[in-house]
Amino acid sequence: MNDQDRFAFSAAPGRALGSALGRFVWNEEPRSRWHAALLGVLQLVWAVGRDLAAGQITLRAMSLVYTTLLSLVPLLAISFSILKGFGVHNQIEPFLHNALEPLGERRDEIVTSIVSFVDNVQVGVLGFVGFLLLFYTVISLIQKIEHAFNDVWQVGATRTFAERFKDYLSVIIVGPVLVFTALGIMATVMSDPLMERIVSIRPVGWLVDLAGRLVPVAMVVLAFTFIYVFIPHTRVRLGPAFAGGLVAGIVWNAVGWLFAGFVSRANQYTAIYSGFATPILFMIWLYVSWLVLLVGACIAFYRQHPEYLPGRQLTGRISTSDRERLALAAVCLIGKRFYGGDPPDTLDDLAHRLAVPSSALEQVLGTLEARGLVVRTECASPSASAYLPGCPWENASVHDLLEAMRDGGSGGARAMTRLPLAEHPGVTAVLRERRRISERTFGSWSLKTLATEHGESAPAAPEEARTAAAGGS
Repeated sequence: MNDQDRFAFSAAPGRALGSALGRFVWNEEPRSRWHAALLGVLQLVWAVGRDLAAGQITLRAMSLVYTTLLSLVPLLAISFSILKGFGVHNQIEPFLHNALEPLGERRDEIVTSIVSFVDNVQVGVLGFVGFLLLFYTVISLIQKIEHAFNDVWQVGATRTFAERFKDYLSVIIVGPVLVFTALGIMATVMSDPLMERIVSIRPVGWLVDLAGRLVPVAMVVLAFTFIYVFIPHTRVRLGPAFAGGLVAGIVWNAVGWLFAGFVSRANQYTAIYSGFATPILFMIWLYVSWLVLLVGACIAFYRQHPEYLPGRQLTGRISTSDRERLALAAVCLIGKRFYGGDPPDTLDDLAHRLAVPSSALEQVLGTLEARGLVVRTECASPSASAYLPGCPWENASVHDLLEAMRDGGSGGARAMTRLPLAEHPGVTAVLRERRRISERTFGSWSLKTLATEHGESAPAAPEEARTAAAGGS
């Protein structure tokens, strides 16, 4: 990764200060555990700031605001219909009051409008087609959220229709029931006369009051953690998801407090926008909420994949020689576990052991998979798929792998576009000779030999390969 990529974020105003800070963040050698932890935090902040400056996250947040406005009433209408069967539908209005608390006194107007819209939506009289349209609007919101999170997590594949139906249905039906049931139980417990007498005791009352202030923050953190684990179409470990959820939850509550102060002093907006002031402030709060949620997703991503910290564009910049090295190293790891009788590595395991971005490795393995050299097991997400030899590696040579990397390029399993170059005798002769030398040198060197006899160490060419090379020179 060159300095231009690492310090791209410092091209904003204050370039000199940004460059100095960038050199400190990336070139400073840690002198202790605390110093290393501080540098890690600064690199994480730098990477998230670089992503924000790139603009993709803000665009995703704005898109989600638009989708939320269209889907909010249908989502609440379906949730209301489901919750009504469980007898906890009365918790929707208090929930909206808490979620929109940063809007201050204006939240009452918004909550009243939303609840009236929901009451006017008679799901029972919509008919089958009307219900499907209502359900599709809600599904589109979750699908848009999945696309945003997949973009953060560098995941190209999306859920199949069956997976969407199963996963989204569980979120729409089970999620609201669990959340509002928990809220109802908490409200019932706090209103119990015995609990009121216990709270009247001074130390206990102070602890209950402190818990009452911390519980909403903890619930937001847990909700964000669940979203980071469940929504992306890849395997997200609980530790990184909790780290992202913790930061995003604390920041969301802090920003909500600041936003409430801003709203309380925004009388000039009422004078300018009149009746539109409240909807505009509501959309701004939605945008800020989605932005915080996506920033937390970035933190979770970088915690799980620290190899991306220097720059997300590493995948598209790797050279052909690096792709060849990566493919050879991956074959060594896959073959060693396969022929040793060990469980196969997943994409995330291989990326971690090779210390490379998983998307770069996925492209290389996609090319090998298209050539039939490796095969991927069927799993719910690409990162959870394990890789095995796709053919008898006794019959596949290192030359086959190198040719696959040269022909497949960085496009993975997709066919590469051939440039309509005019034939030149000299160029054709050079390329033909290079191919002939590679075939004579590595054609008799099987992938099994590479994986089993050399493992993870730097391989030396077998005797037949050295003989072939000597004969061709």
